[in-house]
Amino acid sequence: MTKIYIYCLFDGQDNFYGAYSSIRAVHRDALKIANSGYRSVVLDLEGAKSEPTLVNLRNTLKGKVDVWIKYRGGGRVAKVVKTKLKE
Repeated sequence: MTKIYIYCLFDGQDNFYGAYSSIRAVHRDALKIANSGYRSVVLDLEGAKSEPTLVNLRNTLKGKVDVWIKYRGGGRVAKVVKTKLKE
């Protein structure tokens, strides 16, 4: 059985931006959404903040499903959820 993961991108008002199969593409677009404020962007997972790099995102999501991660930058927020395709 093949495991297929999907990454969904939302903004701060829960508007749907798209579904991605690539973690690199969802990371790129989430940074674009969150990086329009006057402060730097941080990754936020249930209060734990880290630098918004692709490696940190990949390591945070590794082995987890149905997890929400927020990109916060100034007043803008982008949310990424990792889920898997179900039969």
